[in-house]
Amino acid sequence: MKILIIGGNGTIGKKVSAHFSKQHEVIICGRTSGKVTADIADSKSIQSMFETVGKVDAVVCIAGEAKWAEFASMTEDDFYIGLKSKLMGQVNLVRIGKDYLNEGGSFTLTTGILADHPVFMTTSPAMVNGGIHSFVKAASLELKNNLRINVVSSGLVEDAVDKYEAYFPGDNPIPMKKVINGYVKSVLGRGTGQIIRMYDNC
Repeated sequence: MKILIIGGNGTIGKKVSAHFSKQHEVIICGRTSGKVTADIADSKSIQSMFETVGKVDAVVCIAGEAKWAEFASMTEDDFYIGLKSKLMGQVNLVRIGKDYLNEGGSFTLTTGILADHPVFMTTSPAMVNGGIHSFVKAASLELKNNLRINVVSSGLVEDAVDKYEAYFPGDNPIPMKKVINGYVKSVLGRGTGQIIRMYDNC
């Protein structure tokens, strides 16, 4: 398979990329590094990326940002960071990318535990993650050419404990192998419209 991984050099992305690279052709895309580059907050940049890469069998997105801050301090523009990047960035990857996927291909988007279990200072990322979950379920009903779409939702991953543990007191870190398997299930499985939750029902 020819797999395009956006965010393939990030904390989760580099492990997912390394796994798929063992048996598949992987094209890594980053904002500033990778075989190709793209800013998913810019639909023209997404279009240019797909024109460069051409037809693929799977698109995996492990990218997108949203602002973490106390709700009382959040401005409208602060919310637009997540809406434009993580939410519409992934929506536009599907909207534009559907014309570049081979028949039977798949999209795998990425969210996180905040959609179900928000914590302090996460009104924006929690909102965005929930929106992506609803988008995936709805889009799966309308994609043509046997295209599939799923979303992998992870909790606090092992490799990010030092950075984010304070935000998730008592949460069990998710082993990276388990996280990788979420993406494997989406890309190599046959399911569509699924929210693949890789965390405890805490």
